[in-house]
Amino acid sequence: MSRHATPFLKAALSALYYSGAGGIAAPFTRGDGVIFMLHRVTPEPVRPFEPNRILKVTPEFLDAVLSQVIEAGYDLLSLDDVPDRIAAGKAERPFACFTLDDGYRDNSEHAFPVFKRYAAPFTVYVPADYMDGRGDLWWLMLERVIDQSSTVTVDMDGAERTFLTDTVSAKDHAYREIYWWLRTISEFEARAVVARLAAGFGLDGDALCAEMMMNWDEVRALAADPLVTIGAHTCRHMSLAKLDADTARHEISASVARVEQELGRPCRHFSYPYGCRNSAGIREFEMVRELGLHTAVTTRKGQIDSHVHEDRLTELPRLSLNGDYQDPRYVKVMMSGMPFRLWNALGRMTGTVEAR
Repeated sequence: MSRHATPFLKAALSALYYSGAGGIAAPFTRGDGVIFMLHRVTPEPVRPFEPNRILKVTPEFLDAVLSQVIEAGYDLLSLDDVPDRIAAGKAERPFACFTLDDGYRDNSEHAFPVFKRYAAPFTVYVPADYMDGRGDLWWLMLERVIDQSSTVTVDMDGAERTFLTDTVSAKDHAYREIYWWLRTISEFEARAVVARLAAGFGLDGDALCAEMMMNWDEVRALAADPLVTIGAHTCRHMSLAKLDADTARHEISASVARVEQELGRPCRHFSYPYGCRNSAGIREFEMVRELGLHTAVTTRKGQIDSHVHEDRLTELPRLSLNGDYQDPRYVKVMMSGMPFRLWNALGRMTGTVEAR
């Protein structure tokens, strides 16, 4: 979702909240459950240039969301319980699950105490390479390159482009242009581009990974609590749809095997890196199903409807709790399901792909 659309979406969600339409419609539009998606939970203040701030929410916001979900009458479930709950059909009370992608260290330091306070189960999806301290966090490395530069030059599709990065607005523009171009090219080429930029500024990708991510000892310590489930998130956090079938299948199966090896227990759950329609589709959903995993989550926005998702457990939608929408008003409206019903109706009218 473009950040240019954020003010419009906030205004639309606020209108639904203040009009009361979301609350009135909730009994008719709300799904049977919701899977919340987070990445980082940290008290760090937002910096002037921080294009990846959408990945961060504060512990206080997470606390407020948990309180709100419980007050709204949701059952807090582990992902292990979701297939049976979906198979049982509509229940008297909806359910909520909380998931965190990538295995950031702050999941243990700041998110875990909040979940523990509410006795709330949650799942952390880990890419195996990240836990080994050699993962490529290219989107964060690109942010650091631009943050430290006054100009950045990139060979984009055979044409050399130089971006001024001497002001915050210029940095934001450069990041958007380079980031979204990188998302269109091959995973290997995109990472090579950022690696060359980083090398020019003396930045170390492995050091960044070790700084930001848990290691396997920390994952094991977190997983020792019965509230915690560890899922797989590939080995290298690559867009599976861009990979050939054998490589994509190996990314999934090897990451599952590694989690099982490190934790000494079955790994039943998976999250697709990036998780959008361009990153995971029918081919990947079938691969995960063939491997016998119980669930897999996307980043497609929506709630869980039992009659829709009973046979689609490897393509579950989620609701994102991100840094641009840290307001309980927005969460309440999204939990009503109304924005997604409206989006689907619009999709049917315009012939675009509908959200689930």
